[in-house]
Amino acid sequence: MSSASKRLKGVSVARPIYYGSIAYPLNGKKVSDADHTHRWTVMLKGLNNEDLSYYIKKVVFKLHETYPNPLRTVEQPPFEISETGWGEFEITIKIYFHTMTMEKPVQLYHHLRLHPYEDDLNGQPWPKDKPVMSMTYDELVFNEPTETLYQAFSDHNALALNLPNKKSIKDSTTPLFSAQLEQEEIERLDSAQREINIQIAALKQKLAAYD
Repeated sequence: MSSASKRLKGVSVARPIYYGSIAYPLNGKKVSDADHTHRWTVMLKGLNNEDLSYYIKKVVFKLHETYPNPLRTVEQPPFEISETGWGEFEITIKIYFHTMTMEKPVQLYHHLRLHPYEDDLNGQPWPKDKPVMSMTYDELVFNEPTETLYQAFSDHNALALNLPNKKSIKDSTTPLFSAQLEQEEIERLDSAQREINIQIAALKQKLAAYD
């Protein structure tokens, strides 16, 4: 075994990614074909605008069989595919790594969303022209990586797992994943739990008064 392919025992490196889709309605754009009501893009990206191509060789997207050439291979960033259609379906996203990584492919699954399942964050009906974005945060974990892969992560300052600050997110397709947002969500949940506890206590007092 060469030193380049030697694996580092007890070492683990995690790289944050997100994948999913963003869909735009084709309202008012001279669309007469009922089979093409939305334009959508399915994608695999790195957080902080990380270029994944230094360790990812290609990404294969498997679309619904009704699409021409349903197996779409993308060999350089951006790792994404755009199409039009009317129906929602499951898309398989298969990630292939460079040979030097000696890592097996990773397969992900994403359900394409074209329609909003709920109102917007303000409780208002979803605007007709507002895109529907469905993203999933995940981490590619490399247990006992080869020395070559570890060096590649080191060269790209990718040995630490750093979530972005929401103020630094400029790409409109980037989902709001950050340590700050995670803390804010925890605080909102804690506040909601406290409010529920207060209401429970008040109800118990009323029940006790009735008794």
